[in-house]
Amino acid sequence: MTKKILLAVDRSPRADAVAAIAADTARGAHATVRLLYVAPEPSAVQNEGRVVVYADQETESLTSAGLDYLRTLEVHFGEVPVETVVRFGDPVPEILAEAEACGADLIVVGTAGRSGIGRVLLGSVAERVFGKATAPVMLVRPRAVDAT
Repeated sequence: MTKKILLAVDRSPRADAVAAIAADTARGAHATVRLLYVAPEPSAVQNEGRVVVYADQETESLTSAGLDYLRTLEVHFGEVPVETVVRFGDPVPEILAEAEACGADLIVVGTAGRSGIGRVLLGSVAERVFGKATAPVMLVRPRAVDAT
């Protein structure tokens, strides 16, 4: 029985539709949803050789922006309990680490919908998560999203 769903999102246009599908799944299972956004690793910002923003300030800024973004997705969940978290680094290991840390029974990710050579050359975060996760993974394709 699914009690904790990890929904890993990026800032793509399909994230709203993927969130709506995850919300329906959570409602049916009476599960809690943990929204995850993985931001790039923060670093100091320099201008003409001078540090303008330090890495800790950039971390704070990226965390705040990530949480603001996740709050925009919370509208899909209504009465479903929602938790939000921002992590930094490479999305695949961060998604897998968060799934382990929160005890996710299901991981939901959207796919970019590439096929053929585009998928081979660019890879897919969703497919790599699917291949490495210990919990079940629900892949939501753009065509499925378009139907909602």
